[in-house]
Amino acid sequence: MQNWKRQIPTIMTAQELLDRAYSRASRAEVNGAAPFDHVKKTNIAKITGIGDMTTTTLLKYVRAFPKMEREDEFYSQLIDVIIGHDKLKRALANISWCAEKCSDLQRKYLLRVRKAPSIDEVAKATREFYGRFSSVVKRVDADLLFCQKARDMLRQLPAIDTAVQTIVIAGYPNVGKSQLVERVSSAKPAIAPYPFTTKGVVIGHMKSGWRTYQVIDTPGLLDRELEKRNAIELQAVLALRYLADVIVFIIDPSETCGYTIDRQLALLESIRSNFPDIPFIEVENKADLEGKPTGRPRISALTGEGVDELMKNVESVLRSQRVTDLDKLPT
Repeated sequence: MQNWKRQIPTIMTAQELLDRAYSRASRAEVNGAAPFDHVKKTNIAKITGIGDMTTTTLLKYVRAFPKMEREDEFYSQLIDVIIGHDKLKRALANISWCAEKCSDLQRKYLLRVRKAPSIDEVAKATREFYGRFSSVVKRVDADLLFCQKARDMLRQLPAIDTAVQTIVIAGYPNVGKSQLVERVSSAKPAIAPYPFTTKGVVIGHMKSGWRTYQVIDTPGLLDRELEKRNAIELQAVLALRYLADVIVFIIDPSETCGYTIDRQLALLESIRSNFPDIPFIEVENKADLEGKPTGRPRISALTGEGVDELMKNVESVLRSQRVTDLDKLPT
């Protein structure tokens, strides 16, 4: 999955593709036994070069994109949210059609030039090839532009290892989620921006002995129906559904986050009902501030108060999950 950052090349527009192919073809020159032979061989070289270069480039674009059926559920669903499976599949199919059509035109006009009886007929066939070839490539310009945008979005996706046990930090915006990730991570978390927004998912790694855990702060979840959520909220929901081995839900009893206790507890119940099979650990953050206690364990991501105890509890849950998973293995 993370090879996306390297394997998908910059995608040129239709005009850029044509300019590059025609520029190289203009330098083609093949000696012949006579003037007619020279012209024919040179035009054959031009058509061959234009067709080969364009077809190869278009097919490289198509093959570089990930095959959705081969991706794990998290990334497959995430790509559908931010790009759209059907839109991407349609654009790639159109580019693949263009490559096939370009190859057909190349074969057709190479045959015409080889059989041309005069220099005028060679020139006529070559001009016709240039015109029809350009027309076909320009028909997929919108698809090429779409794939370039899709490439940029894919390159922004966070580097998440779905094979590593993952702790997802949830709660309303500004309750201290990112601060907790930074507090428990062994290194400064990476902040990966998502397309369409300045928000990002914060990813950290927590080491305990020889074992490493992934700690993820999702973008702020809002207490609304799933179908009413925007793209960034859907990404957060996907992170919870496909990544979380345990969810740490943070409540801000001081309400300095801008949301009342009642709204925060309503969100907690909403998430619990949607993810009944995922263990939950509930804590109050901002223990250093005045607030309305809810009876849950208290921490301060700012000062570190109670954080060690919280993470011991988290590790205990993850350890139990590993034991359960081992018990499920066939003997």
